[in-house]
Amino acid sequence: MSGTDIAFFLLALAAIAGAVMMLQLTNVVHMVLSLVMTFLGIAGLYVLLSAEFVAVVQVLIYSGAITIIMLFAIMLTRHHADDKERQTTGGVGHKAAAAFAVLAFGLAVYVGIRTLDFGADGSALPADNAKAIGQWLYSYYTIPFEIVSVLLLVALIGAIVLAKKDGKGAEDE
Repeated sequence: MSGTDIAFFLLALAAIAGAVMMLQLTNVVHMVLSLVMTFLGIAGLYVLLSAEFVAVVQVLIYSGAITIIMLFAIMLTRHHADDKERQTTGGVGHKAAAAFAVLAFGLAVYVGIRTLDFGADGSALPADNAKAIGQWLYSYYTIPFEIVSVLLLVALIGAIVLAKKDGKGAEDE
């Protein structure tokens, strides 16, 4: 077993463990932190695939920005973990059906991957993929890039307008 294989298994285990923990935890803040663990595991897998740019974007956008937005949403909605107890519905039948569905999905993914033809090998990848992405982004996809930036600006302004629309602060409630 090579070092790459060991790194893959550790990163995959971290990503899967974070996802399972997110489903099992009851505190919303802890759920977000376990989601960060999943995002970081996936970013490590991107590094193993020689997609350093995508890994950095994964860390900056998902592990950073999206997580902060989730935490702000949790804090602003005044979510209290003890307000409502977690309700569990169903019994053994539901758990057996869920286990069967998970196994069927895993089998389908396994068969799909085993029969997948990837075509050319990875030697055709550019040595400096971040530079190649930048050249493609600013030469061939300039208009869509600018449209997305304007759309994000409009969404930001809309969020500010909606937040200020009531004219009430949190202390008025």
